[in-house]
Amino acid sequence: AQLRESGGGSVSTGGSLTLTCAADKWTVSSRCMGWFRQSPGKEREGIARSTMYDYPTYADSVKGRFTISRDRERNILYLQMSSLSPDDTAMYYCGAAEALARGYCQEPAYWGQGTPVTVSS
Repeated sequence: AQLRESGGGSVSTGGSLTLTCAADKWTVSSRCMGWFRQSPGKEREGIARSTMYDYPTYADSVKGRFTISRDRERNILYLQMSSLSPDDTAMYYCGAAEALARGYCQEPAYWGQGTPVTVSS
């Protein structure tokens, strides 16, 4: 799978950003996908995931502020982020995983290079 993130940047507290992950057609149509982030000194955490059937789940830290979606025509995974705070500062990664039966997903095996997000106070 080929994954390439873009859309990161610097914003002020309360601002918004939309990240995009361009992927190959098979990944967008048939794999679980998600967004993950890693801050310096911390482990990578999953913040938004989408099953192959587009069922989303969110980490509590972003619930209500972030929205994950995918466009199967354009082969893109999106992460719309709003009400950003300095705690959201991190490198953001797009990940993809094989889909299992009944809508479950394996852990991601495919990763992009990441796009940085910096939120200033």
